[in-house]
Amino acid sequence: MLVFDAHLDLSMNALEWNRDLTQPVAEIRRREQGLSDKPDRGNNTVSLVEMRRGRVGLCVATQIARYVKEGNPLPGWKSPQIAWAMTQGQLAWYRAMEELGWMVQITDRQGLLDHLKLWQEDPPPDAPIGYILSLEGADSLWSLEHVERAYQYGLRAIGPAHYGPGTYAPGTHATGPMTPAGHKLLAKMEQLGIILDATHLCDEAFWDALDHFGGPVWASHSNCRALVPHDRQFTDEQIQALIARGAVIGMPLDAWMMVPDWVPKKTTPQERNLTLEVMIDHIDHVCQLAGNADHVGIGTDLDGGFGTEQCPMDVDTIADLQKLPEMLSRRGYSDADIEKIMYRNFVDFLLRAWA
Repeated sequence: MLVFDAHLDLSMNALEWNRDLTQPVAEIRRREQGLSDKPDRGNNTVSLVEMRRGRVGLCVATQIARYVKEGNPLPGWKSPQIAWAMTQGQLAWYRAMEELGWMVQITDRQGLLDHLKLWQEDPPPDAPIGYILSLEGADSLWSLEHVERAYQYGLRAIGPAHYGPGTYAPGTHATGPMTPAGHKLLAKMEQLGIILDATHLCDEAFWDALDHFGGPVWASHSNCRALVPHDRQFTDEQIQALIARGAVIGMPLDAWMMVPDWVPKKTTPQERNLTLEVMIDHIDHVCQLAGNADHVGIGTDLDGGFGTEQCPMDVDTIADLQKLPEMLSRRGYSDADIEKIMYRNFVDFLLRAWA
């Protein structure tokens, strides 16, 4: 079955992890033997080869470059201009993948319909992976003119915050509403038709953003706070508010967002018996709140700074998402609902947003 993954940091992995994603995962792991500069070296799960093998024919692919002001202890770039330059390098990588035929950017309704037809009708082995460009954390957009410039090169979704305090909004582990600059950003996004990604907004900023933004909203990669009590996850009230706005919520596979009391670099998937069944627990929670399967999808965040050491133990590569249809079927989901969860909900969301 076709898979739509709503959150993959592909260009970050290529540029900052120096991974050649045109290679098989096994080859990338081989090249990383003996390296220790990143916690997930040798444990990667994503490459364009594996995406094709697993029929992950559509994804939301990110640009990400955090700007950190003086006094902010988080890692990041020391000026918004440096952060902007980093996102432009990431854009150049996506363009290179397009030139090689590995990827194709999707920016409008017709492009999405054409790509969907390609992947649903027995795609050729070299079919390009369609990607919708998203910006995770907006601080690299150092003026509203840069928002317009980004829209022109294909940016179609923005998450105003990432971790900690930000120019436009506080994110995970921070507190407070959207900033005045954040309200202006939301107005520009609404004017251009850019999707608001509510992922990573702290609670107060989440509600503030929904109050000030009238355009399409989704959450690319967020789990349920009822199952994992942490501010990175959504409360039931937030999930219901997103459902009311017609949003789709992508379920991530980062272990600490899937099960409570995970200790990074210490807890193992085997200790917690962490499998894709836990992802389905979060999927099912959203479906129970909605009363249907129309508002949940997949947003793995695989290789988003972690690898097999911190994801379900039945996931070796992203191709293992193909295990989900049978698992969902065993949970009682119909074929139609399984199709919605695997790709249709996010596709239909975009068709509506780009109508």
